[in-house]
Amino acid sequence: MTTQALQDSALFQTGYLVDGVWKTLDTTFDVVNPATGEVIAKVAKAGTKETEEAIAAASRAFPAWRAKTAKERSAILYRWYELIIENKQWLGQLMTTEQGKPLKEAEGEVEYAASFIQWFAEQAKRANGEIIPPVKPGSRILATREPVGVVAAITPWNFPMAMLTRKLGPALAAGCTGVIKPANNTPLSAFALLTLAKKAGVPDGVLNAVAGNTSQISDAIMASHEVRKISFTGSTAVGKTLVRNAAETMKKVSMELGGNAPYIVFEDADIDAAVKGAIANKFRNAGQVCVSVNRFYIQESVYDAFVSQLAAAVNDLKVGNGLEEGTVVGPLIEPAAVKKVREHVEDAVAKGATILAGGKSARSGGQLLAADSAGRLP
Repeated sequence: MTTQALQDSALFQTGYLVDGVWKTLDTTFDVVNPATGEVIAKVAKAGTKETEEAIAAASRAFPAWRAKTAKERSAILYRWYELIIENKQWLGQLMTTEQGKPLKEAEGEVEYAASFIQWFAEQAKRANGEIIPPVKPGSRILATREPVGVVAAITPWNFPMAMLTRKLGPALAAGCTGVIKPANNTPLSAFALLTLAKKAGVPDGVLNAVAGNTSQISDAIMASHEVRKISFTGSTAVGKTLVRNAAETMKKVSMELGGNAPYIVFEDADIDAAVKGAIANKFRNAGQVCVSVNRFYIQESVYDAFVSQLAAAVNDLKVGNGLEEGTVVGPLIEPAAVKKVREHVEDAVAKGATILAGGKSARSGGQLLAADSAGRLP
């Protein structure tokens, strides 16, 4: 599917969403295909004013949405799930075009994203309360579960659909409304899902979205007394800032922050299986996953066998455009990511490591970098 074919779809939105309407702005920012460097969209660059509009819309929509029965919300969520699955191929093409991951991975993420909506469509009907034994005769203690209100969902670029639905599924099921801030690298994936949500029957104003001036958007969200909860997936540094700022207005917070993932191989391990697992865990999404392996510990007696097999497997990986048949490793998200990886490799070599596989850019025009494998440090 060509970029033009993607752009011609009603699911391809480039504005900001308030009260069910996609609005345009004179100021825009570019969304770039990381494999080719092609600008695929110019997206409305929202800031403080647009974010406040989105928050106000979500606040107005909250009473009516929370008043719907669990059965009604469940039916809408389930229809959203069905529409995501029905559009899996198109959504996968869009994700690969703006994010870079191989098409097979992208389509897998679409299914993964849909599964959260399916799950919470059922869980919407199970938000049961409790009757707690009282300490005072003749009295009853009832515990009910109530929606907190407007939720701000701030999502990352590495899983632009799955992380969105993992936040919105439970929020909508509970009766909350939302303001979504997708990553500026990958807003189109989020916007497409929100377009399908409206088609599924999510009322106008229940879901709103802004991308663009990140600091202004974040400041407006954190300053608002109407936003009652923040759900954030991203770096630990940004997470700490959000938690500190949330305290000012007593917002509830859910944080999914940076990962720490050693890969340990003992001498009694199945080396073939260990190598297969290492490739899957290190090079999925070009290694741009919070749980990607960031260091290896190999027991001395199996070190040579493991490293030789791993290097061979790395050399067999096809690096390229995620839309090309057979691509296993797509591009890194932006030039800064390429620079960072090169610096890591250069640092390892400077400290005595040996490059056993890869070691150079795969091609020009995008952020494609050959998969590397380095030997032990002295």
